[in-house]
Amino acid sequence: MGSSAISVDNLKIRYKCLNKMSLKKSLLSFKKSKVEVFEALHGISFEVKEGEILGIVGKNGSGKSTLLRTIAGIFAPDEGTVNLFDHSVSLLSIGVGFQKGLTGRENIILSGMLLGFKESEVLAKMDEIIEFSELGDFIDRPVKTYSSGMYSKLAFSITAILESEIILIDEVLSVGDINFKKKSKKKMKELIEDEARTVLIVSHSMETIRELCTSVLWLHDGEIKMQGEVDTVVRAYEEFMA
Repeated sequence: MGSSAISVDNLKIRYKCLNKMSLKKSLLSFKKSKVEVFEALHGISFEVKEGEILGIVGKNGSGKSTLLRTIAGIFAPDEGTVNLFDHSVSLLSIGVGFQKGLTGRENIILSGMLLGFKESEVLAKMDEIIEFSELGDFIDRPVKTYSSGMYSKLAFSITAILESEIILIDEVLSVGDINFKKKSKKKMKELIEDEARTVLIVSHSMETIRELCTSVLWLHDGEIKMQGEVDTVVRAYEEFMA
């Protein structure tokens, strides 16, 4: 493992939450309705080396998905920086990025181009993506007609076949039926074991984290509670959660 793939420095992300006044009331009220600000990440800093497989653990609401979405460029930092050193990045997360009115095929092209691939590069991999997804004729139907299982199969297939240098995985290693789960896990292992690829995995499954990761970051209430060797961090996290 050599140079840095990801550098996160003093990252703060805030959400604005309107308090419980109804929209009609707040439109009628001349006073500005009070906006509460919730800080999801409180100035966290860490580095990930090229080829590292970093597991990210923490209870719900600790900021894990927010962190991944910021690294993917979906959220902009309120303070601090994320540097990817010009590496290409893809986020594998249910519910991110498909246009519901477009067909599966159209979404493959759109997703690929959003990941920074040329249309010709996406088209060259199109058959492989469709075959891996097992969606058959559904590939030419609008994504809004898909079940959640089909949706996740398509998302997984795009990320698995259009290989970016950094892959961010948010709790989706277990998609689809039992056979697809096996296939996707095998494919994920192949991708992860490529030493040039850097992977961040958010998971509640400590078995997955132990099996796949080279180090672990524990987020708690928007702060880094611990970072280091897999067994040490997982054991401390499990004791804390128990």
